[in-house]
Amino acid sequence: MSKVYFIGAGPGDPELITVKGQRIIAEAGLVLYAGSLVPREVIAGAAKNARVEDSASMSLQETHELMLEHASRGETVARVHTGDPALYGAVQEQVRLLERDGIDFEIIPGVTSACAAAAASRASFTVPGGTQTLILTRMEGRTPVPESEGLEKLAAHNSAMAIYLSAGNPSGIQERLLAGGMDGATPVILGHRIGWPDEKSVETVLENLADTAVRNGFTRQTVFLILPGRNSESESLLYDAGFSHMFRDGSLENV
Repeated sequence: MSKVYFIGAGPGDPELITVKGQRIIAEAGLVLYAGSLVPREVIAGAAKNARVEDSASMSLQETHELMLEHASRGETVARVHTGDPALYGAVQEQVRLLERDGIDFEIIPGVTSACAAAAASRASFTVPGGTQTLILTRMEGRTPVPESEGLEKLAAHNSAMAIYLSAGNPSGIQERLLAGGMDGATPVILGHRIGWPDEKSVETVLENLADTAVRNGFTRQTVFLILPGRNSESESLLYDAGFSHMFRDGSLENV
């Protein structure tokens, strides 16, 4: 039975796609991928007789008609997105059209660039005894952001943040976070083209964020990780020998 699969391809590394995502790509009659952000290596496992198309220059209606054409013939369709489809993936409008036309679909999650950037820099968003919250957000551009979600307001939480789709305005990021009360010494990681062969991670502090982005030429494909707990040395109770839980009796440690 035909089905459209929205596949999170991860940040760029061909090995950071799920096994399920790879399998669907190999089985699909149509592989439609976002070529501006998804490298060809990610869809290299497509069948030799599959139709492989780059959607970078296509409109919503054009991509839908292509998926409808193949799904109507009983074929599996792999719609390959960068990162995770649920985060800035523009999936909702595609799903509405599929539902309208009675086409079954499924969404396969992927590794988002914030997690990949943290891993590349050996960083943690949450720390024991410190921040337990991660905010995923972006600055407004052609796509507006609700006033209540402005960076200066989110900064008041002093929690970890991953700021997407904002590399064109690094000074705006810096100014708004400082205006919201964040300490200028807050650690920041700039993850550029994470998962690609030329990936680069640069660590700095908030008051130097804009200058760091400009000096490195990070004008696109950059995620900004704001990490208040970066320098924390506190340790989790989970592996503390004296901490009891359902799998370990800590009271026996000193027996």
